[in-house]
Amino acid sequence: MSWLSRIFRKLRKEWMIRHYRRLFSKQTEPIRLNIGCGTDYKEGWINIDNNSDHNITRLDLNWDLRHYLPFPNDSVDFIFNEHFLEHLTVEQGKNAIREFLRVLKPGGVLRIAMPDLDKTVAEYYNVDWKNTPVIKNFGLDFIQTRAERINISFRWWGHQWLYNYEELERRIREAVPGVTVIQCELRKSEHPDLRNLETRDESTLIAEVIKYYPKNF
Repeated sequence: MSWLSRIFRKLRKEWMIRHYRRLFSKQTEPIRLNIGCGTDYKEGWINIDNNSDHNITRLDLNWDLRHYLPFPNDSVDFIFNEHFLEHLTVEQGKNAIREFLRVLKPGGVLRIAMPDLDKTVAEYYNVDWKNTPVIKNFGLDFIQTRAERINISFRWWGHQWLYNYEELERRIREAVPGVTVIQCELRKSEHPDLRNLETRDESTLIAEVIKYYPKNF
């Protein structure tokens, strides 16, 4: 990246943060981010995606989520993402988690929903694997072997790293030590703002990360 590009990115970041600081100061409702929203536009949320597939017709912020978020520290109440982190490398994922926790207010909650590696491995051993919902729902009837099935799970759709709960919690704590991580059920939460958000039954691994203390990361 050239020095001119670095200066431009810095100026853009500073302008965006000032813009959202002014916007958020007038906001009376909770501020909620729908990260990597794709075509799932949620009313009352700031819907963010880079629209890499050029298929999104409604979007609040077109943004490369591998980089910083253009929001002030401690400014957001809730963050949700579904089938997002597995499309990043481990380091990119940890950087994203740091950014999410940076912009969350103390007491704010990050909800992560994704496919569960444990379930993927279990389906590998399922003698009736050809009749599982994933095969039917995603048009994967062409798959001929269980080995092909599990390789597709790891390599298709831009997947970079698959998680089970143990691995997800580990990477969250590596990114931001000391946070509270809670495993959740599909579409259920103690927080009304975070209920019934998942659009995919394949979101079988769900965790909420709570920021309890004011701190700059």
